[in-house]
Amino acid sequence: MRRLIPTGDPARPVTPAEAEQPVPAPGEALVKVEAFSLNRGETFLLEDPRPGLLPGKDVAGLVVQPAADGSGPAVGTRVVGHPPSGGWAEYVAVPTHSLAGLPGSITSVQAAALPLAGLTALRLLRAAGAIAGRRVLLTGASGGVGHYFVELAAAAGAEITAVTASAGRGARLAELGAVHVVRDVAGADGPFDLVLESTGGPVLAAALAALARRGTLIWFGQAGRVPVTLDFFDFFKGPESAVIRHFHYTDSGTPYGRDLATLVRLVAAGRLHPEIGAVNDWSATAGALVDLRERRVRGKTVLTLATGGSR
Repeated sequence: MRRLIPTGDPARPVTPAEAEQPVPAPGEALVKVEAFSLNRGETFLLEDPRPGLLPGKDVAGLVVQPAADGSGPAVGTRVVGHPPSGGWAEYVAVPTHSLAGLPGSITSVQAAALPLAGLTALRLLRAAGAIAGRRVLLTGASGGVGHYFVELAAAAGAEITAVTASAGRGARLAELGAVHVVRDVAGADGPFDLVLESTGGPVLAAALAALARRGTLIWFGQAGRVPVTLDFFDFFKGPESAVIRHFHYTDSGTPYGRDLATLVRLVAAGRLHPEIGAVNDWSATAGALVDLRERRVRGKTVLTLATGGSR
């Protein structure tokens, strides 16, 4: 089979290679990949790839070999999956607890855009707790996680202020339920009960200053790749006794399958809308990674294999 492997070259981060078809472990199903999506964090890993790195965590396709232990979907089931690695390939072995079936109404392209960003948004919403009527500030809102979170949180009754430098992306966030859209944190009208921060650098300090007393700031990324410096005494200027919580979507320790099924159900019901900015054949993956790294794409980038992405 063919798979994409890292090159270490920023101008062409991956290249096709021949590989042995994966041999699934007893609790894994073999999936014929029809579409996969890219995540910006993966572009960072490819800058200096570790030996043996096989990228790819968001896939949709067809089960061609069920798990030997009897768990998971049967042969012929269309699925969305979140394997630990290796998804940028014609076949990937996926733990059955990281798979969810797909109805005919959801295409492989839509499904491939769900896993990492959708799981992060859904679990971030849980970490935020009861948010109906609460004022929420979301930085880095125009990424995949931001789009999903805004739609989910707005449906739960939050008053969301979304921060994005792009007017076009801001308009879409407003359509999804953001009450206010601002270009930077300085333009946000605080204080906020909850701040969700994913940019890092000086943005986190500015977002903290917009937090209400005893509020909570959930730190779930550092897309700007600039370290954060905080001054203890800044807490006395407003967010006194505030809580700063680190968040990563894996920290619950729970399997992904049930949450993937929830995302699928919401999409099928028209209550969640994958934001897909580009769809190409997987032969264009190297260029798509560069475009993603340079922020040239709004929404998720999905690559398709053969004709599978149209299913």
